[in-house]
Amino acid sequence: MLPKEINKLKKNIVGFGELAEKMINKALNGLLQEDKRLLKSVSKEDEPQANKTELIIDEECVNLIAQFQPKAVDLRTVLMALKMNNDMERICDLAVNMAESALYLIEEPRIKDFTLIPQMASRTKSMLKDSLDSFLNQDASLARLVCERDSEVDSLRDQVWRKLIKTIKKDSQSLERALYLMSFSRYMERIADLSTNICEDVIFIVQGQIIKHHKKQTDEK
Repeated sequence: MLPKEINKLKKNIVGFGELAEKMINKALNGLLQEDKRLLKSVSKEDEPQANKTELIIDEECVNLIAQFQPKAVDLRTVLMALKMNNDMERICDLAVNMAESALYLIEEPRIKDFTLIPQMASRTKSMLKDSLDSFLNQDASLARLVCERDSEVDSLRDQVWRKLIKTIKKDSQSLERALYLMSFSRYMERIADLSTNICEDVIFIVQGQIIKHHKKQTDEK
């Protein structure tokens, strides 16, 4: 009975991740297509669904612990699902922030160079999807690959910011628009960070290895 319930929990988490990915897609497409209706639907339709899903999964995790008193790997999996549920809610919040930034941007003259934004979004969504797959399949190898790709998104964010700073220097009237676009890219970078966090937890559950602090020390060298 417990394995069946844990599999159901995993699928619900993955479903939450698919909702988050849909929200990210809407925010990006709404920006690129200048579609106000699509952007508004992120907060009006998807955000309430995300909040409801978070509460359902929270309750499911608590009930599993209370009813079955899982141990060892099963307990770690349920606790990780509880943490991932919080991460998914934060990712959905970031997608809402992206949509809100985009709503401002589409009302203003467009900053010419948007080319890196779709690239960054593609990498970010891929990391999110793979982080969920690594959790569902307990795949530590895939989780490690996701962690390694985090630096790619960081690099793209830095490139976006450098281009926007050059734009501001050439045209001071673009300052506010550039700041909103910087925020848009920052939200995507945070989603990539949360996807990496999920994968670090997968590695701990599957292999019992903590890589978070090791990675931090490596980055600081």
